[in-house]
Amino acid sequence: MKKVLAFAIISIMVSCKPKAIVAATNVAEPVDYMKSSKIINNHYNNKIDFSTLYIKANARYTDDKQAQNINAEIRIKKDQQILVSIRFLGITMAKASITPTSVSYYEKIKGTYFEGDFTTLSQWLGTDLDYSKIQNMLVGEALDDLNKGKYTEILVDNLYRLDDAKSENTKKTYYFNVTDFTINKQEVSQPTENRNIQISYPERVAYKEANLPASIAIKTLQPKGNSEINLNYNSVSFNEELSFPYSVPDGYKRIIIK
Repeated sequence: MKKVLAFAIISIMVSCKPKAIVAATNVAEPVDYMKSSKIINNHYNNKIDFSTLYIKANARYTDDKQAQNINAEIRIKKDQQILVSIRFLGITMAKASITPTSVSYYEKIKGTYFEGDFTTLSQWLGTDLDYSKIQNMLVGEALDDLNKGKYTEILVDNLYRLDDAKSENTKKTYYFNVTDFTINKQEVSQPTENRNIQISYPERVAYKEANLPASIAIKTLQPKGNSEINLNYNSVSFNEELSFPYSVPDGYKRIIIK
């Protein structure tokens, strides 16, 4: 349960009844070939203009042994802090505070908490994480800064696909909708270690502040077992004055992740 809650917290830093226009993520018409540099430029032309973001969401977590439905409240102060509260049957079961330099969370079932950085947490979860990746996952942008890499491009099923050109153990692939160059799907894999994480965005919603995912499916495959989280944002609001209350309850035991 401890690792389930931790994985859910991190994955939820990432809807289906939004009161906005739902944009289709695929088209039937043929599309033209396009260079990777132009695809990347078009992707970053999408508007992401907010100071704070407040999300109420529900999610379903499944792995090889169990399935759980949870609710989440997500608060984002752009580029500064993310606060996630996870609730089950209306009771706060876990809470996480994430900044560019730290990760902290506590969970109620065993009365434990964690304080550390992304290096330790990345090793534990088996995937590379930092603050920007988590925030980008939530707002539906490419996990990495694509302007800093080199990519090969190809058309696949009416989607633009970019493959990281680096010949390293970690392989990264991004799929873009041809209509608006938003992310349709992104994958990170480590073939030699038999690890893969896939993040899909079947629908999106066009708000005036940003084009956000409407639903998100996160699948992980690794030797320790497979898991999946399906997320829905029930309500979204922008640029409110938000507080970020976080404190570990008295008596909780600190855990050390190895």
